[in-house]
Amino acid sequence: MTTDAAPLKFTEKLGYGLGDTASNFFFQVFNLFLLYYYTDVFGLHPAAVGTMFLVTKIVDAISDPLMGLVADRTESKWGKFRPYLLWASIPYGLLGYAMFLSPDLTATGKLIYAYATYTLMMLAYTAINVPYSALMGVISPSSMERTKVASYRFICAFSAGWIIATFVTPLKNVLGGGNEETGFRLTMMIFAVISILLFWACFATTRERVHPEQPSTDIKSDFRALLGNGPWIALFFSGIFALTNIAIRGGSTIFYFKYYVGDDGTPLFLIFDKTAVFLSLSTFALVAGLVLTQPLCRLFDKRHLMIALTLMNALTMSAFYFIPPDRYWLMVGVGCLGQVVAGPTAALVWSMYADCADYGEWKTGRRTTALVFSAAQFAQKMGLAIGAGLAGYILYLFGFVSNQVQSASAIEGIKLMFSVIPAVLAVLSAFAIFFYRLSKDKIAQIEQELAERR
Repeated sequence: MTTDAAPLKFTEKLGYGLGDTASNFFFQVFNLFLLYYYTDVFGLHPAAVGTMFLVTKIVDAISDPLMGLVADRTESKWGKFRPYLLWASIPYGLLGYAMFLSPDLTATGKLIYAYATYTLMMLAYTAINVPYSALMGVISPSSMERTKVASYRFICAFSAGWIIATFVTPLKNVLGGGNEETGFRLTMMIFAVISILLFWACFATTRERVHPEQPSTDIKSDFRALLGNGPWIALFFSGIFALTNIAIRGGSTIFYFKYYVGDDGTPLFLIFDKTAVFLSLSTFALVAGLVLTQPLCRLFDKRHLMIALTLMNALTMSAFYFIPPDRYWLMVGVGCLGQVVAGPTAALVWSMYADCADYGEWKTGRRTTALVFSAAQFAQKMGLAIGAGLAGYILYLFGFVSNQVQSASAIEGIKLMFSVIPAVLAVLSAFAIFFYRLSKDKIAQIEQELAERR
């Protein structure tokens, strides 16, 4: 087996990162705009959308770990995980585009269409993102190299996030000529093509270097190894809370600025309205925070760093409940501060998952890289589904009516969704990380002993 721990070239680290750029051309659209699109553009009831987000996770409960098992057992001239970047990217792009076609159907027909396209898209997302995430666990046997790769990954991811946050609203307005259905459809067609090309670039520039010998192909042993992996369990629950937080806050952003701040789409700067400017500057701040990942990792243990940064971010989110609607630039400042603090956490958590894969192999002798990452992805998708589902229900319970002047109750619900509720979930995420027990010294010991075994 190959265990080349040499530093990775810039082109490979960047190439790997482009895979998450591809993912985020859809992921960030779903996070920021999908609830709004389904309610205010496609015309679905918010409670029905919330139910759909939750119900469709039944498919993910099966497909995510199944994909992990399949990927771990894949053998090809390109490796275990890279082939999926090549072949699954086309259905991924086509289905993401299909979600925004807005066919002229009855209310029931629209709901069925939303269920079908969203479910199929999540299956395609699983087929490409489980292997993509697992690839980071075998791209190098070095934890520090994987942390560097994770930093590149999220610089690329956040760059895509900036493009989405900055250009979706003006793009849909320009391309749609005032028709949001047409605008979303054409915008997503462009993103679909870009996503496919970027996944192909990721495939072409990366390699797999860790090829452990698996004692057997016993699935039960793989799951026993996973469930006996304490650090992974801590990250699993932390991921659910973190992504529930992200989904509720991300899904409420458009509502917060449209109905609470009063953003009617009037340009604040060039073609960008208040929502686009806020999201754009916040994403710049997120990238700035991400750049701090490596220096902070040299100074602090990953676990302590994750807890501290998550709690600090919770404070900035809770502050939005108290900011009046006419203090827009204060919102921008607080939002940017929170994003700088949150920036390193994404790279940290995925490098911690890779460390969990090492820990599992060290403890049990079984390398279940894709299963570790697929179950992690399931936790995150479950968190997103719970968050998006709760967002739909909260809008309904507080009396939200799309494209109308909102009641005081509805405004209160929107404020809570953007501030207090995600802050509480961030605190719960930090609490779960408390039980992640892999220190720097322990990781170094595991790396050395695994290298000797190999």
